Amino acid sequence: MFADIIVDISHEKLDRVFAYRIPDGMLDSVQIGSMVDIPFGNGNRVTTGYVVDIKETVDFDESRIKDIIGLTSKTIPINSTLINMAWFIRNTYGSTMNQALKTVIPVKYQVNQKLDRKIKLIADETTVNEKLEVYGRKRAVAKIRLLETVVSVNEIDYTYAMKVLKISSDVIKSLEKEQIIKVEENIAYRNPISIKQKDLGQAIELNEKQREIADKIKNSLGGTPKNAHLIHGVTGSGKTEVYLDVIDEVIKKGQQVIVLIPEIALTYQTVKRFYNRFGDTVSIINSRMSAGERYDQFERAKKGLVNIMIGPRSAIFTPFSNLGLIIIDEEHEASYKSEQIPKYHARETAIYRASLSNATVVLGSATPSVESYFKALSGEYVLHELEYRAKSSKMATVHIVDLREELEKGNRGIFSDKLNELILDRLSKKEQIMLFINRRGYGGFVSCRKCGEAMKCPHCDVGLTFHKADDSLKCHYCGYTIKKPEKCPKCSSKYIAAFGTGTQKVEDFVKKQYPMAKVLRMDMDTTSKKNAHQDILESFADMEADILVGTQMIVKGHDFPNVTLVGVIAADLSLYGNDYRASERTFQLLTQAVGRAGRGEKDGEAVVQTYSPDNYAIVSSANQNYKEFYEQEIMYRKLMDYPPAGNIMAILITDENQEILDNASNKLKEIIEKQQKNTNLCYNDMKCIGPVDASVSKINDLYRKVIYIKSSNENKIIDIKNYLEDVIKLDEELKNVAVQFDFNPMNGY
Repeated sequence: MFADIIVDISHEKLDRVFAYRIPDGMLDSVQIGSMVDIPFGNGNRVTTGYVVDIKETVDFDESRIKDIIGLTSKTIPINSTLINMAWFIRNTYGSTMNQALKTVIPVKYQVNQKLDRKIKLIADETTVNEKLEVYGRKRAVAKIRLLETVVSVNEIDYTYAMKVLKISSDVIKSLEKEQIIKVEENIAYRNPISIKQKDLGQAIELNEKQREIADKIKNSLGGTPKNAHLIHGVTGSGKTEVYLDVIDEVIKKGQQVIVLIPEIALTYQTVKRFYNRFGDTVSIINSRMSAGERYDQFERAKKGLVNIMIGPRSAIFTPFSNLGLIIIDEEHEASYKSEQIPKYHARETAIYRASLSNATVVLGSATPSVESYFKALSGEYVLHELEYRAKSSKMATVHIVDLREELEKGNRGIFSDKLNELILDRLSKKEQIMLFINRRGYGGFVSCRKCGEAMKCPHCDVGLTFHKADDSLKCHYCGYTIKKPEKCPKCSSKYIAAFGTGTQKVEDFVKKQYPMAKVLRMDMDTTSKKNAHQDILESFADMEADILVGTQMIVKGHDFPNVTLVGVIAADLSLYGNDYRASERTFQLLTQAVGRAGRGEKDGEAVVQTYSPDNYAIVSSANQNYKEFYEQEIMYRKLMDYPPAGNIMAILITDENQEILDNASNKLKEIIEKQQKNTNLCYNDMKCIGPVDASVSKINDLYRKVIYIKSSNENKIIDIKNYLEDVIKLDEELKNVAVQFDFNPMNGY
């Protein structure tokens, strides 16, 4: 028997399978998905590889084929479904097969399992009494102490016996040998969920519209689902209740469920609602967990000990054997698109996985991505609408404040008069406030007011951001950090300061302006430690703070009934970004932000501060009117052939030598244009733009160029990507620069 193996080396030249012989003694242990040690190359260097196929014959001389050495120690075999997904990701998004395989295996190596050891009494009462007499004569005090303790409770913890009762392992083994006790060992799975169980099994009564949507989705289960379901529901409309109802049906069928959430910050409240309903059948996976916790959750999933896995995009690779449902909450989120190679999108990957497992996909959002809503209107997805809040609470009243008018009135502070007035009102009523700004740190950039010199990262083409906590300047791209200089390094002026507004600056201003208020801040800096997200959210939910200041992680999915005011400090920060999705992203952020207010019994208000009060994204979000925004945005996308009206492939070329980069980029453009002229391949509608400098032209000492390919036909773009990958492998000039492909990118370059 022979195995086709992908070598565990991410190099374009090796992006193919190599055949190896499976020794007779390993036929039972080597399977598709196994990770094996193999001799590779002329020197037979031992490396690892993934078995992707097993067959009886090969198409060339068998005498040249080397033997597999053995299974790689402590690795976890992956199932064929995940290998199939790796092929899909590699073909669609561009990478080596090895990179794709590593992507679909979030947990690759075994971790030493924790054991729960119990000492149990197995002898009858007569035998115990006889033994106690014997031990008494022999003065075996340790045996007497252990036996008397076990007799009183029938079972004790092994660690308790050794540490508290001071019993040695030799004493325990001696009693085992005498068949007085036995030691039982069970795997103690690490449980990352620290939620007290409440109201287990109690379902919330759905309203008429929720019931209608849930029943339609449930009626599509178990067949051959061809369409994903998109639930477009306003903030607070009860999408999660619909998810729970459908999940209940899937679990009753003996199937399993994956629930994707966009960020780790959402885990606490999301998991609490699922855990209260389904108990220990729920687990989570995320990057902040220890290796042992992640390994245990995947083992529990493989063994059927959990039925629901919740997590960010990597949870789509949970090794469930009988998957019935995939839910993607807040499906519009950019974090569902990987920024690392391969740059896959969890939504399309989930739909592909569902097709392999005959499972159903449900997407949900108050602000669906333009792509998903476009597909729903065209019939590719099934559209469901929840137009009203589930608890009949009113949508927040939104005030748009023109910051230009504030400036004319002489208000140069961070808060407008309207926002200041409403903050004071809420504090007096003991109601809570959320203040949102889409930038962490203390300010934007730091520069000298005398000569204009800006403090920039020496490795990246960006300004450094001021962080007041440690008086430092940091690069948010590569992590470069220096102390804030007291004098300008160019002209020695002492007039050097931060410009712009960040979360730290807002927090400081709030504490100074409202000294009676308790304030929490939630951003990348305050949530870097394990469980920091959960601790901050629990504190705010428990009314330990009046005001929560934060970046976009505070406005997504959280439900705090006592929050009656949301302030958006600077709506324009995301509006004028460097990519075509800037208006969509701004609309989504603002809609999610104002949707946090008034989710309980009290009415909510929101203040949106902006220099562009007439922009359609801002006006539509203030009106909580998605369709109004969509109609404007889709016209723009169709006019410019942007997704979903067209497709874009961004090709990022990087190198540490600018001249080599320029030559390689120009050559790549020539190859694309030559291929376009090949009329047999019908690439006439394809447009090639660039090469141009990326918006950040240098990161980590690497210069960056970008080429864009646009076409209405998705398959043609994938074909040209595959063609370019083949050319790059053979071309001496191109194979020495780094080339990345990004299909329908979520962020600008």
